[in-house]
Amino acid sequence: MRIAVLAGLVFAAPALAQTVETRAVPEGIAALVRADGIGSGWPTSDGTIALIRGDGRAFVLDGLDLRPLDRDPRPRPARPDMLPDGEETAGNDVRAAWLVAPTTRYGHGILGDAIEAGGLAVMRGDGEVVRLALGPDAVFEDRRARLGDLDGDGRDEIVVVVESSLTRGAALAVYGLADDRLVRRVATPPIGRAHRWLNPAVAADLDGDGRIEVAYVETPHIGGTLRLYEFGAAGLNPDGAVTGFSNHGIGSREQDMAAPLDWNADGVVDLALPDASRRSLRVMSFAGGIDTELARIEHDAPIATAVLAVGNAVVYGLADGTLVRAAP
Repeated sequence: MRIAVLAGLVFAAPALAQTVETRAVPEGIAALVRADGIGSGWPTSDGTIALIRGDGRAFVLDGLDLRPLDRDPRPRPARPDMLPDGEETAGNDVRAAWLVAPTTRYGHGILGDAIEAGGLAVMRGDGEVVRLALGPDAVFEDRRARLGDLDGDGRDEIVVVVESSLTRGAALAVYGLADDRLVRRVATPPIGRAHRWLNPAVAADLDGDGRIEVAYVETPHIGGTLRLYEFGAAGLNPDGAVTGFSNHGIGSREQDMAAPLDWNADGVVDLALPDASRRSLRVMSFAGGIDTELARIEHDAPIATAVLAVGNAVVYGLADGTLVRAAP
């Protein structure tokens, strides 16, 4: 495969066998979701995908065919103290996690309103609920707490995207249970100024070295940078950065515009997410620590829904109501 190097980024010519299928969806596409719920909070490569049209009708996707559903499969807030647009997530030794203590003290509104979370709650395996409250100088600028075992100790760590300082902007923070308390284990450096945000993409072994990387897009609305941090004994360590991405539309509640999958079948997880304009889907490999673009799929309209993986294919919707399925 021909490879060229430009400004430190390795580009690979997209595979000629790449296939892109599209169909128009009457009434447009309001959302694509996993029909079996949010699960751990990180997008996964299995499970049934459901499409919700702009008129509220829900369908199960079979390829690009639509089969009607009798209900909207999206999970609904179940906790009286949840963030109004929050999502409860489930894990292993942590039964559930959700954001609490709605507050307007930040006033950024990047996710559609100016209400953010002032705290975090988790339900342990024994049913006991443990809570943490942030101080008056910070909020959780997110809709969910993502659960997963980042360090291989068999216990869930709680990754809360944006612990936003009212003066220094967003950081990615990792929380965990210690006895009967929730503690902040580690965080990335804050972006550096108020009203600067980041949106997570995935937690996976992206370079094939056996350790988990957490990937997010910093400032996805103003020249987004895809950043990788490796989770190890010393915490979160920088492990790469590539410019030219966006995994969020300003004011949208959709945060899942990124999908992990093995596009080139090399046994290492790749990452599919939009470019900075959201008019192209880029598939990136970080195998061996080298940033390689495996594919770039151009569109006339912006990507507007979640980007979801089914095996080594991705499905997503455009702002003009086009449903797309792309595969190598």
